[in-house]
Amino acid sequence: MTSISPSAREPRTGEVPVVGNHTTAEVHTRLHSRGQRVAERLPSWMGSIRFRLTVVYSTVVFGLAAFVVAGIYVGLRYSLEHQTVGTVYQLPQGQLVEINTAQFIQNRAYGRALETLRVFSAGALLALFFASLVIGWFVSGRMLRPIGQITTAVRQIQASDLSQRIALGGPDDELRRLADTFDDMLGRVDEAFESQRQFIHEASHELRNPLAVIRTNLEVTLSDPDASADDLRHTAEVVERATERMAKLVDDLLVYARKGTLSMEREPVEVGSLVSDAAAEFTAPAEAAGLQLGCDAPGGLWVVGDRLALRQALANLLANAVRLAPAGTGIRVRAGREGPWVWMSVEDEGPGIDPADHERVFQRFWRGDPREGREQGRSGLGLTIVRQIAEAHGGEVKLASEPGRGAAFALWLPAAPVPDGEAVPANP
Repeated sequence: MTSISPSAREPRTGEVPVVGNHTTAEVHTRLHSRGQRVAERLPSWMGSIRFRLTVVYSTVVFGLAAFVVAGIYVGLRYSLEHQTVGTVYQLPQGQLVEINTAQFIQNRAYGRALETLRVFSAGALLALFFASLVIGWFVSGRMLRPIGQITTAVRQIQASDLSQRIALGGPDDELRRLADTFDDMLGRVDEAFESQRQFIHEASHELRNPLAVIRTNLEVTLSDPDASADDLRHTAEVVERATERMAKLVDDLLVYARKGTLSMEREPVEVGSLVSDAAAEFTAPAEAAGLQLGCDAPGGLWVVGDRLALRQALANLLANAVRLAPAGTGIRVRAGREGPWVWMSVEDEGPGIDPADHERVFQRFWRGDPREGREQGRSGLGLTIVRQIAEAHGGEVKLASEPGRGAAFALWLPAAPVPDGEAVPANP
């Protein structure tokens, strides 16, 4: 019985194959490194796609031409070898006899013809190979010129300015579609960067509101030497709600950094308590500005959405009203229901808004007078955020205002049924 020595057996599962004194992985690594060293010694132009296309094109053309010439040569040789030159005689017995008197001359003539054909064919193939190299280099350069344009355009595009585009012209071929794909990708990247910048502006803008509420309430309470325990508790509750909103914004910032989207809860929200809490937050800032803040929010009004986001929308409207309303006037915060809709409104007696600007006030970074907006540190994002929150809840925000007659902003949201276990008001 023949035995297999350990060195000649097949490698088992999990074993590394051995070639000589080295494993297969070591051999592959050495070959790869050797190939890299050879590639580094070659000129840079020999590693270009243009050079490789030229070599492939010339090799293919040379191979096809050699195949065709070889076929012609073989066919011609076969035809000549089966031709004879001679005279045919008929004997008295009636038999035909062929006498090849010129066979020798024929063979020499055919041999010279084939030799001449070989020489001319070899010369023609050699000339064709060099000509194909020149033509292939020129044609590949022409075909790859759009790629050079794409490369140049992409290098010129900076991360801080993604508005530039390749805009490659020419026929609608693969390279044109490649350039258009790059343009579409740049557009999406530009939108992503712009969205990120806008979110940072919105986050900083929204963080200022609760910070202002906390600072104002603390200043008012600390400046009152006769503040009671109830006053201190009320201030602490307001600060707690403001810090809760700031924590929500920070969480949204982290979620956006990971997923690119804001978190939005979907739960039943009682609008009356929501409006009352928002009015309580801005009572101290309104009194400090010489304003009277009134609240009319009946209970039993329910919507489905994010309570903190809706409070944020009301806070933006109240912050604008406190900032714009003249001293000695009033601000009213109300809520109600009409059919399938629940509304929340903030009304002030400020300077009002021209009807031509009713739509522009909800646009990003619109601040009315740009110089005044910069001096006051406004970002022009507050009302934009209000509209986004309303639309995210399936509703809308409306504005009624005229110059010199104040402004009224109202959020209209789809009404929701009263949740189980909640009391239904007698007169909703």
